[in-house]
Amino acid sequence: MTMDLDAQAVGILRDNDRGGYTVPTSGLYPYQWNWDSAFAALGFATFDRDRAWRELEDLISAQWSDGMVPHIIFWQSDPGYFPGPEVWGTKAAPPSSGYSQPPVATTALRWLFESGPQAEGEPRLRALFPQLLRWHRWLHTARDPDRLGIIAIAHPWESGRDNLPDWDLPMAQVDISGVGEYHRRDTAHVEAAMRPQKADYDRYLAIIYFARDHGWDAETIAKQGPFWVADVGMTAILLRADRDLLALAQSLGEPAAAAEISGWIERAEAGFDRLWHPDLQAYCSLDLRTGRRADGITSATMLAFYAGVPLGDRAGLLHGHLERWWHKARYGVPSFDPDHRAFDSIRYWRGPVWPNMNFLIARGLADSGHGDLAARVDGDTRALIETSGFFEYFCSRTGRGCGGTDFSWTAAVWLALGASGDARRSVA
Repeated sequence: MTMDLDAQAVGILRDNDRGGYTVPTSGLYPYQWNWDSAFAALGFATFDRDRAWRELEDLISAQWSDGMVPHIIFWQSDPGYFPGPEVWGTKAAPPSSGYSQPPVATTALRWLFESGPQAEGEPRLRALFPQLLRWHRWLHTARDPDRLGIIAIAHPWESGRDNLPDWDLPMAQVDISGVGEYHRRDTAHVEAAMRPQKADYDRYLAIIYFARDHGWDAETIAKQGPFWVADVGMTAILLRADRDLLALAQSLGEPAAAAEISGWIERAEAGFDRLWHPDLQAYCSLDLRTGRRADGITSATMLAFYAGVPLGDRAGLLHGHLERWWHKARYGVPSFDPDHRAFDSIRYWRGPVWPNMNFLIARGLADSGHGDLAARVDGDTRALIETSGFFEYFCSRTGRGCGGTDFSWTAAVWLALGASGDARRSVA
């Protein structure tokens, strides 16, 4: 069984390979996505290290002049996807979206560099390092202009967790009067019950139109944009990526960069406490326009371990939430609290299990000394794939495969969990 699934996973990555970048899955997502590529690289690294490097090199090559690395890169035209490059109007070359995504790519690059022949990897890393540094600097300035140590997202898509209930209240304030008619393509590929609703898409587009109408100016977006929420997931993943970027700076002998990165880490470690919800006893997102905290706990809450923040007694509280979730949902880790009224076990980020998030959560648990919980999360990821196949995500109650099929990051996670060199222990 394992060998058959290994072969299937390799086949999926090869089938989704477009000659230097990987699409998440054919049809539904026909372009290169930012954090999807980071996971794809970890999968490719188990059987083709050069291809893993090229995945990340292609991603970083689309960097904007201000340092931002976009979340979608439109390498070719595909009328089957909406919204395409004509909607975004970024005037980028290559055409791209105007938002970024969590920088898992930096962590993947560190693992790729340190787990292979460094004499071969060092020239490629040296070429990428200045661009990585500029991307992180952009995140720390454009998305934390007030230097709070917490990272805002300007659109739910920037978090990678599109229709998370955390965004419901901030999104309700978005003016959709100018959106007009449009035709979605996603529900032609996936059951509508598994996707965000039309009301979500109306607001997604309204936020894009605001940024487009203001020339994608980061300062205007930060000050006036209709959506501005400090995301626990983005903040945690960036903090971990900063630690990995610091290790790379030290390996490459870049003391000035190391000093700058250390400052980011220090600020984030202090700022992370701003996301603690005293009533829910968990880290939660924060609407920076209203000061209102999200009223639910998400899988990203568990990335506090991955971020490496000092938790003290809070570690036990987070463990307690995980155990409670396992009593409510057959498989962990659900993307949203199963006890919350907004939980939905199959609708995108409102309750299903996502293999990419499980991978990061388990790495964080293992690295912080909670190997038993890490093994349990990894075990659920394996069981879901073994039972249902390489789906985009899975129903947390039944294990049913949901979303796109033959999905790149699911195949990559499967391979990384079984890779020689024990990638399941740590990606950094």
